[in-house]
Amino acid sequence: MDEARRSRQRPRGGALMGLRWLGLFALLLLATVVIAFGFGRFPLGAAEIVRFFMAAAGIHGMEEQRYETLRNLIIDIRYPRIAAAVLIGAALASAGAAFQAVFRNPLVSPGLLGVLAGAAFGASIGILMSGSWVVVQVCAFAAGLLAVLVGLGIANLFGSASIIMLVLGGVISSALFTSLLTIVKYVADPQSELPVIVYWLMGNMGMIRTEQLTFMALPVLIGVVLLSLMGRALDALSMGDDEARTLGIPVTALRYAVIGLATLISAITVSAVGMVGWVGLIIPHVARLIVGPSNGLLIPASALLGATFLVAADIAARSVASIEIPIGIVTELLGIPVFVLVLSRARKGWV
Repeated sequence: MDEARRSRQRPRGGALMGLRWLGLFALLLLATVVIAFGFGRFPLGAAEIVRFFMAAAGIHGMEEQRYETLRNLIIDIRYPRIAAAVLIGAALASAGAAFQAVFRNPLVSPGLLGVLAGAAFGASIGILMSGSWVVVQVCAFAAGLLAVLVGLGIANLFGSASIIMLVLGGVISSALFTSLLTIVKYVADPQSELPVIVYWLMGNMGMIRTEQLTFMALPVLIGVVLLSLMGRALDALSMGDDEARTLGIPVTALRYAVIGLATLISAITVSAVGMVGWVGLIIPHVARLIVGPSNGLLIPASALLGATFLVAADIAARSVASIEIPIGIVTELLGIPVFVLVLSRARKGWV
C-alpha cells in the first residue's frame, strides 16, 4: 500500500518540480527583457524603465518631454526588436525540440527539411523583385514552406516516408534551394542587390516593426502551445513507431502534424528577421540537461530558454560594438562554445 502511494506521488513531485523550473525560466526571461530595455547607445536604468511604464499606465507622473523621449526609445525603437527576439527564440527552440523528438536525433534542427534554405532563396527573389520588405518576407515564407513540401514529396516518392527518407528528402531539398540561392546571388547586381541579400542572410532584428509583431505573434504562440501539448504523444513516439501504435498514437498523423507546426513557426521567424542559426539546435540540449527528456516539459522549457537566449544575443548585437552586429553572427559565436559543452556532456551520457 505504501509503495503504491509513493508511486502515485512521484509523478506529482516531478510535475511540481517541472512547474518550478518553468517559473524560474519565466522569471529569467523577464529579467533579461528588463535588462534589454536598458541596453543600447542610450542606456537606461531599471528604475527609470519602471517609472516610464508606471507613467504610461497613469500611476506615476513624469515630465512630458522626458516621457516622450522615453516612449520613442522604449516603445518605438526597442520594444519591437525585444518582442521579436522573444517570439523568434521561443519558436526556433521549441521547433528544434519537436524535430529532435520526431526524428529521435539530438543533432536535428528546424532547418532539417529545407525551410531555412527555401526561405533564403525566397527572400533573395523578393529582393530582386522589389525593395519592399513586405515582398521579401512573403517570398521568404512561401519559399520556406515550398522547400519543406519538396522534401516531403521526395520522401514519399517510394511509398511510406520513413524517418530516414524524410531526412534524405530534407537534405536534397536543402541542397536544391541552396543551389538556387547561389544562382540568384550570381545574377544579382553586385553594387546594390547582392549586399542586401548577404545582409539579410546574416539576420537582423532591426528590420522588425510593431505592425509585423501583430501578424507573427498569434501563429507563433499557438504553434508553441500546440507543440507543448503534443509532448506526451512525442514521448510515446520516442520509444519507436510500433510501441507508439500499441499505445494508440496515430504515428503518421502525429509526425506530420509536428513537422507542419514546427515548419510553420520556423518559416515565420526566418521570413521576419532572416537567418538565425544554432538556437533550434543547442537550446533544446540545454533544456534537456536541466529538466530531463520529457517533451511535455522540455518543449515549453526550450521555448522560454530560447527566448531568453535570443534576447541576450540581441543585447550583445547592439552593445558590444559601435555598430550593430547582425544577430545571426552573434548566435553563431555564442552557440559554438555552448554546443562544445553539450557535446562534452553527451560523451558522459547526460544527453
